[in-house]
Amino acid sequence: MSEPAKKIDPIRPTDGDAREMARLLIAEAHFGALGVLEPESGMPLVSRIAIGTDNQGRVISLASDLSFHSQSLAADSRASVLIGEPGKGDPLAHPRITLIGRMQKLDNASPERGELREAWLKQHPKAQLYVDFADFHFYRLKLERAHLNGGFGKAYVLKPEDLAMSGAT
Repeated sequence: MSEPAKKIDPIRPTDGDAREMARLLIAEAHFGALGVLEPESGMPLVSRIAIGTDNQGRVISLASDLSFHSQSLAADSRASVLIGEPGKGDPLAHPRITLIGRMQKLDNASPERGELREAWLKQHPKAQLYVDFADFHFYRLKLERAHLNGGFGKAYVLKPEDLAMSGAT
């Protein structure tokens, strides 16, 4: 009787190269795919959203209360954001990262809104048209974990501290 085949773990140990690739993907992203849960059905809903980062490198987004994804987040803040643009050739050969956590809606009266607004407009200058509309709010992803696919055979699971900028708290 032959021995059962060894199960191969496709997840590599997280190293400096994986951390750097993940941070770069996040820093360079202007858009991502946001996954939320519909309150009525519990079914997944995915929307393309604009994203940016705050001064600590954390993912932020600006969204209207009228959007389906904002309404879904009001009922359940659990979310994931997929970042990574395919280049030439096989799109699955290009790096991408899925960030998993909870989207926290920030009050427009928050003292940090001005700082977020400034960072957002540097990354998304055309948002000047609507950034100050009363129904638009900033959201910040409170990261729980991330799944990095650096291309074929390069899969990693990262913790929030793996993505924290040096010196950020």
